[in-house]
Amino acid sequence: MFLTISTTGTPERPATDLGYLLHKHPEAAQTFSTSYGTAHVLYPEADDLRCTVALLLEVDPVALVRRGKGKGRGGAPDAALAQYVNDRPYAASSLLAVALSNVFSSALRGVCRARPERAAEPLPLRVEIPALPARGGPALVRRLFEPLGWTVTADPVALDAQFPQWGDSRYVRLVLEGGTLTLAQALRQLYVLLPVLDDAKHYWVSSDEVDKLLRAGEGWLPEHPEQKLIVGRYLTRRWSLARQAMERLELVRLAETDDSEVEEIDNAVAAETEKEERPTPLAVHRREALLGALRRHGAARVLDLGCGEGQLVQTLLRDPAFTEIVGVDVSVRALTIASRRLKLNTMGERQAARVRLFQGSLTYTDKRLTGYDAAVLSEVIEHLDLPRLPALEYAVFGAARPRTVLVTTPNVEYNVRWESLPAGHARHGDHRFEWTREEFRAWAAPVAERHGYAVEFEAVGPEDPEVGAPTQMAVFTRLAATEGPADRNDRHDRNDRHDRNDRHDRNEKEEVKAA
Repeated sequence: MFLTISTTGTPERPATDLGYLLHKHPEAAQTFSTSYGTAHVLYPEADDLRCTVALLLEVDPVALVRRGKGKGRGGAPDAALAQYVNDRPYAASSLLAVALSNVFSSALRGVCRARPERAAEPLPLRVEIPALPARGGPALVRRLFEPLGWTVTADPVALDAQFPQWGDSRYVRLVLEGGTLTLAQALRQLYVLLPVLDDAKHYWVSSDEVDKLLRAGEGWLPEHPEQKLIVGRYLTRRWSLARQAMERLELVRLAETDDSEVEEIDNAVAAETEKEERPTPLAVHRREALLGALRRHGAARVLDLGCGEGQLVQTLLRDPAFTEIVGVDVSVRALTIASRRLKLNTMGERQAARVRLFQGSLTYTDKRLTGYDAAVLSEVIEHLDLPRLPALEYAVFGAARPRTVLVTTPNVEYNVRWESLPAGHARHGDHRFEWTREEFRAWAAPVAERHGYAVEFEAVGPEDPEVGAPTQMAVFTRLAATEGPADRNDRHDRNDRHDRNDRHDRNEKEEVKAA
């Protein structure tokens, strides 16, 4: 990933002043560590008449995947390969924009104590980026940069020079020249427009990105004819953030028109003194959905499979309708915490008779799990490797066979709405996968069919019109006409008891006759 910035000068006002503005000495090659690789700053040429600085960013694709956890949408081999084999090390993107802001942070702010007068005056600049992804082609590149005063050269890069019939790629070789810009203005424009042209970001876009956009867009974005497109793409089409940014940009434009400060215009509403109502945590929504489903299906004896620290078990204990509650987890530490949470050591005898905790693996059949009205797997399946799911499926649906099975799991499509979740990250470091709503249904429907269950799906939590709810729940109900191993065992036990009783009665009758 490569970018050069050149300027010209005179012996009186040497071009090497660029080194002062960038706070990087022209005679030194410097290296900087970034989150995803190494940035190198060097000067291919540096004299009074012409000076060029080069920023070379070596992206480590393995670090890029590892820092992103690489677990958001696991399962597909091609998706896994695409994490490592992509254009990120070679084409300018948000990675380069972030490197610009980190390496040239003072220049981006227009700060230069050694040459403050040079930082404030326009320079004859030339910017070249050999490979720039441009979703929209050269025409969009010109629409973005020409209104800012640049002379734009955007040459399409062929897919393969040896096969011109294949056409052009989505990359261009970009050269920006001319303009009456300070170095800080040029850097801020690049910082915003590189990810806009790529139409992607390597990190999660949160609410603080609005402030970054407005700071970098000061002086040019409020009047840009493509303002709406820039805002939408920069904020990765998070429309709530884009709307907030557009409203603030309109205030800036009105303030400039009225020759006043933004604060003077944005004073129609007094500051709120009341505290905003805090949203209900998703964990509460999830427990309420599970309780509602258990009550609707008349469950009295309930298994909490993968009970963790016992939050759901504690909630179930508060309702006397649940006469027997069993928490199962593979983690001894989690069971110990659950025991302390429930205060089993000091619990009354009647209450203690309703609850049990024991260690067990959900990927192995366990006779202790048979005969229950309902089983809950709340946020459990995503902690298993995908090849282990068939074992869990058989242990729960094939062997234990409760009348009702409730399965909740995150909806990965909703992850774009988590403002604190970096892009590409799963919600928990131990998640082996996270499914879309379609993927969850594609797993649940065959499971139900194989084991004689009907399945319905419910949304859990506030539902977004575009990406659905944050959590999805499958409600499996056993069909009356089906029989599994657990049912057969129960039937065999009943038959054995019946046979033993018959033999016992016959023996008693024979003894009476003999007497």
